[in-house]
Amino acid sequence: MNKIALVTTGGTIDKDYFDALSEYQIAESVVPELIARIGTGIELTVYPLLRKDSLELTDLDRAKIVDTVGALTEDKVLITHGTDTMVHTASQLQEAKLDKTIVITGAMKPARFQDTDAVFNVGVAVGALQAAEQGVYIAMSAQVFVPNAVVKDRAAQQFVAK
Repeated sequence: MNKIALVTTGGTIDKDYFDALSEYQIAESVVPELIARIGTGIELTVYPLLRKDSLELTDLDRAKIVDTVGALTEDKVLITHGTDTMVHTASQLQEAKLDKTIVITGAMKPARFQDTDAVFNVGVAVGALQAAEQGVYIAMSAQVFVPNAVVKDRAAQQFVAK
């Protein structure tokens, strides 16, 4: 059985809308439920690290992500992250040269929405974790990228090769 660590850091993938007077807030991650629904048979250990929009992540937060991932016993790590600074965090992880396969994913629309891209992105990320060599990857927009070869295209609402 494959063992995967899931490190949740927040972002749109975990946002929820609570009432008419509220704005979207980052809630408890639903990604473990998505993976269970996919029916992968994966042994998943969840590490809820942060609940922040990626635009609010600091250098200290990124260092915490790198340190946490480095300390994990699992060699396959899925990180959920906001899309705005996902590439920056992936680059930091890549620079750390951890002996792990790390895939970062997120969503343009919250996982709780019916028309979310989260389910597909998580599925691609889980597949990439099982097939890719050690390294850091980004799974978004039905593709798997390396950090220095991808950008978020805000107008198209997708990640594209650069």
